[in-house]
This record gives sequence, structure tokens and C-alpha cells, in this order.
Amino acid sequence: MQALRYSINVTLDGCVHHEAGVAPDEELMRFWTDELRRADALVYGRVTYEMMQSAWRRPVSGGWPDGMDAWEVPFAETIDAARKHVVSNTLASVDWNADLVRGDLATEVQRLKEEPGRGLSLGAVTLPAALADLGLIDEYLFVVHPLVAGHGPRLLDGQHERLRLELVERRAFASGAVAHRYVPQR
Repeated sequence: MQALRYSINVTLDGCVHHEAGVAPDEELMRFWTDELRRADALVYGRVTYEMMQSAWRRPVSGGWPDGMDAWEVPFAETIDAARKHVVSNTLASVDWNADLVRGDLATEVQRLKEEPGRGLSLGAVTLPAALADLGLIDEYLFVVHPLVAGHGPRLLDGQHERLRLELVERRAFASGAVAHRYVPQR
């Protein structure tokens, strides 16, 4: 069974909004590229899928934008080529190597986990709270950035059940960000 791994950038006050000022530097971009490569597919909610598609889909010209730094290209190529599962009841269709996940959330995500592979990478803001409540997330990776956003959506906001985690890895970056990898205590 594949592990479902939730990973996200977060501020000290728990903000997970992409505009909170947590853009990765070169070291963090290499880290996130390696994390994507650990998975056979990505699982996104609609909003995250649309945001990532607008930022990281290869342009129709075939080349990456001139403004993209060379150290961003491996991440862009990895995410662009990755298989994606989009959880949405509002989208009529998806492309960008993606398929729609509809129906009962627990049943459909469990089905994805039962497919052969190295793992699934979950990236979203609201979807993870529902999946955590269902006990479907096998690993949590929070890259905590040394800033306070003061506003915005919070990490796992809306989760109903208490979640006890065990720290299994910690890594500090030159920027002051710290990656914390956890697994649920069973």
C-alpha cells in the first residue's frame, strides 16, 4: 500500500497561504524537488491544482519562462511531468496529467493508496484536514519558515479529531526554515 504524505510550507503562526512569504530559495527548492520525486503521483484539491498548474505547467512554447531561475527548472520539470489526482466536485474536467477524484472521499483516497507505487504526495490547504480526520495520512512534512504572517488560512484548520504525531526527522536549512517530518502515533 502506498503512503499518503502531506507536505506544506507553514509560517510560525500556522499560515499555509502561498502568499505568506514562504517562497523557497535554491536549497529549499532542491528539497521540495526531492520530495516530489519520492511519490508516484500528486493529490491536490481544486484550488491547489489550479494554482500549481498556473505556476508550474510547461508553456505551450515548450521552454520555461526567461524569468525562471535555473535552480527552479528541476522542480518545474518534476511537477509538470507528475501524475496528478484532483479531488473536486466542482471541476468538470482536468488535464495536465491529471484525473478527477469524485465520490466518497475515504473510499476514493483509499483506492489510490492501494494502487502499487512508492507513495502519494498530498498538497492542499483544506483537503488535508478531512483526510487527517479519516486517518488516511501516513506522513506529515511541515517546513516551518521563520516569519509570522498574521493572517491567512491555518495548518489543518477545520480538523475535528485530535492528531498525535511522532517526530521522525528534523532538518534545518540555511534560510532558518526547519523541516519536521512526522508520522501519526497509532
